[in-house]
Amino acid sequence: MARFPNKEAQIAALAELLWRGLLDNSAVFPAPPVHPILIRIKKMIYQSRHNAFLAARAGAESAIADKDTALENLIEAMKADIRYAENTVNYDDDKLKLIGWAGKKAATPLAVPGQVRLLEAPKQGAGWVFLDWKAPVDGGKVSAYKIQRRQQPEGAWQDVATAIETESTLVDQPLKTELEYRIIAINKSGEGSPSNTVMVVL
Repeated sequence: MARFPNKEAQIAALAELLWRGLLDNSAVFPAPPVHPILIRIKKMIYQSRHNAFLAARAGAESAIADKDTALENLIEAMKADIRYAENTVNYDDDKLKLIGWAGKKAATPLAVPGQVRLLEAPKQGAGWVFLDWKAPVDGGKVSAYKIQRRQQPEGAWQDVATAIETESTLVDQPLKTELEYRIIAINKSGEGSPSNTVMVVL
């Protein structure tokens, strides 16, 4: 059994076949509920509205393109005058406010990162350990994470790796030794506070 089409072009094509077929074969289809000529008229009305829609859409696309071009021209002209004004008053904020603009903002120094959170060692094996942690919730943007290790009970902290993501797998770690790990977030301004520590024996 055929299915009624759902695309406009297919519906229009079927309408053409339908009204012609009903009209040419009236002996087979003597009393259709909608006369074939009325089907043809409705199809012609649809075609006219469809053509009008296509013309309107083309006009809208042209209007949008014209608007975008006008906006680009406006922006270019405005930027030229703003650059002129900035140079003329040497970026004086009070004077630039006269034209709705503002001077250069003072650079904000980058803060050191905050404290790394929730360090864990969920996976480990002979000579390796997988660490994961959460990024700081405060401080400056983190550039990298310094991973430190020490031997218990009172060994000195040593840098053993650097990570960009908030996880790392360390290999070739000392065996049968009580090890303690911590993470420090770093950026150009310095180091944040060390994370909590985790203890493992590999």
